[in-house]
Amino acid sequence: MTPANHQARPAAPSHAPELRAAARQLGRRRFLTVTGAAAALAFSVNLPAAGTASAAELDAARLTGDPFTLGVASGDPQPGSVLLWTRLAPVPYQADSGLPAKRIDVSWELALDERFRRVVRRGTATAHPEFHHTVHVEVDHLAPGRVYHYRFRAGRYVSPAGRTRTAPARHSRVSGLTFGLVSCQRYDQGYYTAYRHLAQEDVDVVLHLGDYLYEYAVNSSAGSRAYPAGTLPDLFDRETVTLEDYRLRYALYKSDPDLRAAHAAHPFVVTWDDHETENNYAGQTPENSVPPEEFLIRRAAAYRAYWENMPLRRPQLPDGADLKLYRRLHWGRLAQFDVLDTRQYRSNQAYGDGWQFPGPESEDPSRTLTGDAQERWLINGWHRSDALWNVLPQQVTFSQRFNSTSTPSKVSMDSWDGYPASRERVLAGARAAGVENLMVLTGDVHVHYGFDIKRDFDDPGSRTLGTEIVTTSVTSGRDGSAKPSNWDALMAANPHLRFYSGLRGYTTVSLGRELARADFKTVSHVTTEGAPLTTAASFVTEVGEQGLKPA
Repeated sequence: MTPANHQARPAAPSHAPELRAAARQLGRRRFLTVTGAAAALAFSVNLPAAGTASAAELDAARLTGDPFTLGVASGDPQPGSVLLWTRLAPVPYQADSGLPAKRIDVSWELALDERFRRVVRRGTATAHPEFHHTVHVEVDHLAPGRVYHYRFRAGRYVSPAGRTRTAPARHSRVSGLTFGLVSCQRYDQGYYTAYRHLAQEDVDVVLHLGDYLYEYAVNSSAGSRAYPAGTLPDLFDRETVTLEDYRLRYALYKSDPDLRAAHAAHPFVVTWDDHETENNYAGQTPENSVPPEEFLIRRAAAYRAYWENMPLRRPQLPDGADLKLYRRLHWGRLAQFDVLDTRQYRSNQAYGDGWQFPGPESEDPSRTLTGDAQERWLINGWHRSDALWNVLPQQVTFSQRFNSTSTPSKVSMDSWDGYPASRERVLAGARAAGVENLMVLTGDVHVHYGFDIKRDFDDPGSRTLGTEIVTTSVTSGRDGSAKPSNWDALMAANPHLRFYSGLRGYTTVSLGRELARADFKTVSHVTTEGAPLTTAASFVTEVGEQGLKPA
């Protein structure tokens, strides 16, 4: 989304010299045909080779400050495997995190109990300076459907303990699953009170649907958080463009204790939207007019920092300006999760982006939000699915959303409304595959929506193919309101819209063998701390009879 106080980009970003040199070697047309190769070449500089250590070693016993200031995390649970994450940063608000450019051995352990009396796995991983001393540990050969506790150690320092779990056995008959949905957590627009509440929820996993960070400058008072002037260093008071910028911004966000608590409490499944790189970019097209090589280097920096700081597995390791984020996870035979990336491969927004009347440009059948390869992967996966629920975690509003009762009405060119042919191909693929219980999960728009997904959105009586659960922001948009000014217009213009709230919060969804339940949860304010949690509304949708009904 485009906030009203969009910050200007620095005129000359200070990319590493080797990246700029690699880009300059290629002309504009040449770069556009080999973007991945060009950025991969640039980013091959100073990466640790497989099976080798390219930097000198620092004895962890020489650490003089707690390196676990950014906490721990886990992600992408599989039946016999968990992914554990941490990052060493004794001085997180400093470009080098207070560490020399040396590799550091970090030990880890995984236990069945929170006191670590029954340790089932332990080992050592290397925190490479080339990856900003992040650690990604894939622990295999575990029992399916089990809760585990984990922690790291470096020298005399022990990390906070985290709690994670494996997924059930691949073809097991699972009776239930509960997950949390979060998105859009702009640091300088409020406190992460929602995360404090989410950390206490009894959920199996949390799905983050994008905008984990924002690229805009953060002043020394942290904007709406209103810290005392001078609390944050000036290095945050600029838009993120370089690899150093993005790494520092993750340090700022992950320094928040409520976010760290949520990561420690639950495994996360993450996907990005636009702000992890730049507002409303589309594939290789930036928001503003900059040379393509400049943007692709920026995208490469953003993608690399994202992988470094997220609990992602090795298949998601970026290759220059590319990162294959879309992937498939299973929860027994209860649910298949097809995690989408609707930013990296999309056609440019039609009619200059924003809210526009649909027309030939937006309705061009060749336009795509997912790219052809991801679209085929999704539909082929549905044909092979044996899951009761097919769940689609993704970024932008999927259902038709008119902003007025006028005919025609404007729609958002950044959402699936701006790519209607792409949406129809996906829905046709679901119908052809026999998908009966489809649930689309969405973030981006800073509000709670509950939609029925119609066979024909212009005909309220047409078949309901599934449901869309749109979760509100954690902080983006500041406090918000339960009934935004356009509430009446949107509810009247979109009869398939069953719920709308503009407060901050998150959503929990429980999948069962007979129905699914969505609880839209809100906090009354985020610009000050301590807001209580309220369940604003609850809906169910039944197996074999899709459509949201009040619980």
